[in-house]
Amino acid sequence: MSRSLKKGPYINQDLLKKIKDLKPTDKTVIKTWDRACAITPEMVGFTIGVHNGRQHVPVNIVENMVGHKLGEFSFTRKFIVHGGRKAKDEAASDK
Repeated sequence: MSRSLKKGPYINQDLLKKIKDLKPTDKTVIKTWDRACAITPEMVGFTIGVHNGRQHVPVNIVENMVGHKLGEFSFTRKFIVHGGRKAKDEAASDK
């Protein structure tokens, strides 16, 4: 469910302050645990390390991400290929 329109999007002010202190050419990764924070136009061009529960995944922010949440780009589960005879046959044919 989305946030109320009268409240506006949730943006972490500490994260925004860290971004404003950096220069656009700076390549440092800003670490954050705030996955619910919305991406704003001020964040475009920076790399933010979003925590996925185990490590910080570097996410390079581009214009198409504006309006989305940071957590959408840092997956919390790792997909392992489904097993079975078909998967074994495909793996054998690739080699």
